[in-house]
Amino acid sequence: MADKSFHVEVVSPDQELYSGQATFVIAQTTVGELGVLAGHEPLLGELVPGGFVVIVEENGDRKAAVVEGGFLSVTGERVTILADTAEWADDVDVAAQRSALESAEPGSAEFNHAHALLTAAESLHK
Repeated sequence: MADKSFHVEVVSPDQELYSGQATFVIAQTTVGELGVLAGHEPLLGELVPGGFVVIVEENGDRKAAVVEGGFLSVTGERVTILADTAEWADDVDVAAQRSALESAEPGSAEFNHAHALLTAAESLHK
């Protein structure tokens, strides 16, 4: 399975959120949502504020993290996500985030963060 997996790291200035092997990564960039498989062409992309990243591990488990800006670097063997901030979406209180989304001004940091948390949490169940 080594030819179908690659190393993934998700880091922010204050922590390393993830380091491990994956078979698929989805990231939201300023030019759209991007899917990465092993052997992907090298690229550098800017992550959107209030975006998310989904990691499908070798064993099939899905992990989702909310990322607030930063960059995505893809080489033939590695994906590195350098986020301004990042947090796991595992324990998102969906009702609270829906309420926050409804009360926030569209386009504001609060709106973007609530939207990203909801979208990331929903992606765990796909």
